Amino acid sequence: MERDILRQLLADRGAGRTVVLAKNLTSGRNVLLYPIEKAEQSPFSEAAREAALNDKSTSVTGPDGTWFLQVFNPPLRMILVGAVHISQPLARMAAMSGYEVTIIDPRRAFATAARFPGLTVTTDWPDEAMEKLKPNRRTAVVALTHDPKIDDPALLVTLKSEAFYIGALGSLKTHAKRRERMLAAGFDEATFKRIKGPVGLKIGARSPAEIAVAVLAEVIQTLHEVESGPTPPPSPASRRGRVEA
Repeated sequence: MERDILRQLLADRGAGRTVVLAKNLTSGRNVLLYPIEKAEQSPFSEAAREAALNDKSTSVTGPDGTWFLQVFNPPLRMILVGAVHISQPLARMAAMSGYEVTIIDPRRAFATAARFPGLTVTTDWPDEAMEKLKPNRRTAVVALTHDPKIDDPALLVTLKSEAFYIGALGSLKTHAKRRERMLAAGFDEATFKRIKGPVGLKIGARSPAEIAVAVLAEVIQTLHEVESGPTPPPSPASRRGRVEA
């Protein structure tokens, strides 16, 4: 690989940009493509975009031979606001599913390495932590404290980001009050609806571990909706199992 191509590829990965390395298998030529950030014109620009969205490298045939499109996406991240009981199983399961997990909670008694071994824990105030973490399109954010003083600052920053998933724990009544606060803060209805609440798929979850399963399942579903389009709405009967912890 050419030195300048390698240098740029490393810089792009360090900056958290999605990049596709296109390599001509006949000539050995390498080209860097940016199918998410730029509207590039090439014989395989659409294939590169699809590969990036699917997070799956592929081969395509162009007028000058076969090209291998190698995808370099930023890592998947999950940011949990609140070092609460649900966060413990959710953090572990998310890490096992390939997410880089960060737990935010200014309450030092909860946000400890002993409760979240091997994971990143910060006691910064949520809005300050979010500004540093800079959620991107490969980031899921879940607010879990039930406390507007902690959840809301994180949500106010996250709603301005490209995070692919934003969820918040709470009942329908709690979510309605959250809506009032977000609209009062200047967000419109469409932006507020990015927050999934009550959080999690409708599986009748009750325990912290079951709720964690429901949340992670919804995160995974949302991540992959870009591949096949939105899933159909649930049946009325299934709505009764909504997580409303």
